[in-house]
Amino acid sequence: MYKSIIAMAAAALVAGPAGAAPLCSDLGFAGLLAKCNRGDPIAITLASGQPLGEGDVTLQSGAYYEMKITADGSAELALSGPDFFRAIWMNEIVINDIEIRPMAIDSLEFDDAGEAVLSFIAIKPGRYEVGIPKTAGDSQKVVISIQ
Repeated sequence: MYKSIIAMAAAALVAGPAGAAPLCSDLGFAGLLAKCNRGDPIAITLASGQPLGEGDVTLQSGAYYEMKITADGSAELALSGPDFFRAIWMNEIVINDIEIRPMAIDSLEFDDAGEAVLSFIAIKPGRYEVGIPKTAGDSQKVVISIQ
C-alpha cells in the first residue's frame, strides 16, 4: 500500500496540474500564440467612481489572452499591477495602432480618454491584483488568478 501511495504521488508530480496545459493540443507553427490557445478577452474600464471590471478573472497558465483597458477621460487614472505584469509574458501593448513590445511594465496611466490592448501569455500561477493606485475600494481593483 505504501508503495502505491508513493507511485501515485510521483505520477501527480510528473503530470503537473491539469489546468497548466495550453487550451489546444495541436499548437502548430504559431505555438502558444495559436488561435485555438486563446482565452476569453479581459475588459478593464478606467472611469472616475466606477468599478474596474465585473468580478474576478481566472486565467490558465500557458494560454494567450488580450486585456482591453478603456479610459473614459473623466479623470487622470492609472492601472497598476507589477506582480501580475511580472507573472505574464507580454507579447505587445497596442495604443492608437502603435505596437509596443516591452520587457515589463509596472503600470499604465491615462491622462485622457483612450484605449490600450495588452496581449500576453499567462505564465506564473498565483493570485494577483491590478488596480488604481492609492485607492482602497474593492471595486477599484480586479483580482486575477492564474491556474
